[in-house]
Amino acid sequence: MHPRKSITKHMPKVTLRNSSIHNAGIFADEHIAEGTRIIQYVGEKITAKEAERRKDAQLENHRNDQDNGAVYIFELNKRYCIDGNVSYNTARHINHSCDPNAETDVIRGKIWIIAIKDIKAGEEITYNYGYDFDENYKDHPCRCGAANCMSFIVHYDFWPQLQKALKSNNK
Repeated sequence: MHPRKSITKHMPKVTLRNSSIHNAGIFADEHIAEGTRIIQYVGEKITAKEAERRKDAQLENHRNDQDNGAVYIFELNKRYCIDGNVSYNTARHINHSCDPNAETDVIRGKIWIIAIKDIKAGEEITYNYGYDFDENYKDHPCRCGAANCMSFIVHYDFWPQLQKALKSNNK
């Protein structure tokens, strides 16, 4: 977690448009200062058990169609999740990056995308999706293009494990 600076009094304007990372992305229409709440991640509040069921179904769909968005389910707390796969959730279009300019945080029961560095007008807003490293990591290739891209979408904590697996696969 990054320390929060003062938060602006208005929500920054963002636009959905084509992305070089993956299909569509969210772009800043104006300068966004570090620490600013950019957009709320919204959707249907569901139980953790229902989230697991939906996640499994969505992952199976993603395996059959790599261009189809994978999973939009976001853990709110131990009991509940938000299924962001709804038309009114603009934040679901934010792409993963290994060198993100934003992160997610749950604040008073709401999921926010927050700038972790200054974001210039026109820049795509990204965050690290934070996937676990497991046997399915290969199902989530990364296309972020960052200098430090790990080739797969996994949380920073698993990068050493991923590097080891990639080295052993190249032997």
